[in-house]
Amino acid sequence: MSGKDVVGAVLKAASGRLSGAEWLVLLPGLTLLAYWVGGEPPMIALAIGAPVLLALSSLMQRKPAQTGEQPLTGFATEPILLDRLDRILADGTLSGRTTACFVVLFDEADALLDRHGRAARDIILRQTAERLSLTTREGDIVARLQPGGFSLVLAPVLRFDLETAIQLAVRLQAAATAPLALDGLTLHPSVSVGFCLAQRSPGPTAKAMLEAALIAADEALRNGPGAIRAFLPEMTARRADRATLRTGLEQALDEGQIRPWFQPQVSTDTGEITGCEALARWHHPDRGILSPTEFLPLVEDAGLSARLGEVILFGALSALSRWDKAGFGIARVAVNFSASELRNPRLAEKLKWELDRFSLPPNRLTIEVLETVAARFDDDIILSNLAQLSALGCGIDLDDFGTGQASIANIRRFAVTRIKIDRSFVARADTDPAQKRMVAAILSMAERLGLETVAEGVETPGEHATIAQLGCTHAQGFGIARPMTVEESFGWIERHRSGLARVAQVGRVRR
Repeated sequence: MSGKDVVGAVLKAASGRLSGAEWLVLLPGLTLLAYWVGGEPPMIALAIGAPVLLALSSLMQRKPAQTGEQPLTGFATEPILLDRLDRILADGTLSGRTTACFVVLFDEADALLDRHGRAARDIILRQTAERLSLTTREGDIVARLQPGGFSLVLAPVLRFDLETAIQLAVRLQAAATAPLALDGLTLHPSVSVGFCLAQRSPGPTAKAMLEAALIAADEALRNGPGAIRAFLPEMTARRADRATLRTGLEQALDEGQIRPWFQPQVSTDTGEITGCEALARWHHPDRGILSPTEFLPLVEDAGLSARLGEVILFGALSALSRWDKAGFGIARVAVNFSASELRNPRLAEKLKWELDRFSLPPNRLTIEVLETVAARFDDDIILSNLAQLSALGCGIDLDDFGTGQASIANIRRFAVTRIKIDRSFVARADTDPAQKRMVAAILSMAERLGLETVAEGVETPGEHATIAQLGCTHAQGFGIARPMTVEESFGWIERHRSGLARVAQVGRVRR
């Protein structure tokens, strides 16, 4: 046997049986054996080659096994979770034990990514996964869902009812929403949770149960932020219904099924119409009039926000022109703009072109910005666009004021000219002293800042009178007029002005 054969035989014999440490212990003896059998050449080859082979073998052994774990979080992936859940469900039919599947999704996940970037999002996901795992028992499994979010499957238990599931959902939510430190910032994430109990699963498989939990989580997101929902069979039908609506959205926009309705705003001093807000409505051919809450989230999901914005803006400016031709002279129309629309770098140029197209001055158009946008988006493009629109002469309304924690600094930075007091503060302001004090405080702040105010959701004469007495300059709500088509608005405007004229006439007679 040659020296080469000796070295090969020794390595082959030991490679599958000995660890690296054991090899090093035996190496002197093996070297002498190689010298005794083959002389000096195999001894030198073994002495030099063995450590090199050991190092290579060690590196190969440390190569991560394909276990389905994610490099980002180290937690199981969806296939691993499904396999485990299938085994739990199969065992449960024999043992009488049960389980549950939870899905945790970040509220406004896209906004999180836009604000902090992909690398920061991965850090947030990793820390959240670690926190969720601390709320679990031995045998529970936490898995990462794509593109973001987590699922938790419980180890088999004898009893797990709805009340217990809600308690666990609250614990998961508390763990996931604890403040996070990121690059010197403190983040306060918000999550919604959906879950499905094994006994309420639409099917006996893990896939059916996870899908049910995802449907419940999607329902929670739509009712959030921070909502919790248990799976119910009717949720599946609602989801299918939304999918059908989403499919028909683009056609609806092209065919004019979606168009603006208008809700008047009046002066609390004179009662005169001071403007109208344009509100999207869908004239569905089969289902009738659909409210924004039914289709606006679908518009965002389908990436059609810009297209919807174009339709509403065109309809609003067209209405202004028609009112002018009828001699009504409505001062302005307000149009809501989403965050994605406000990020368009050419927004100011686009709006100027549209105004010129209708021969309207910029002060006839008011841009409505949700307070949540002002509070959560520190976006240079949005700030620049609003500054340009303000300089152009457009009004800037801060909508739903009091609900989004916008700071006074943001009011200044967003060039706000008017704030809209949310309905939640206006309601019962005439009968609830706490509500009245809150409205008074907002109005006092607005006066100090030189801002006009609009009270939203005014529904009763008492509320109307109270906000007028407190100094609010404009009012809007069902107590004044419901949203209406532009065709219906002509009759309403004439009736409203006739009513004001009669009141004025009565006043003159009494004097």
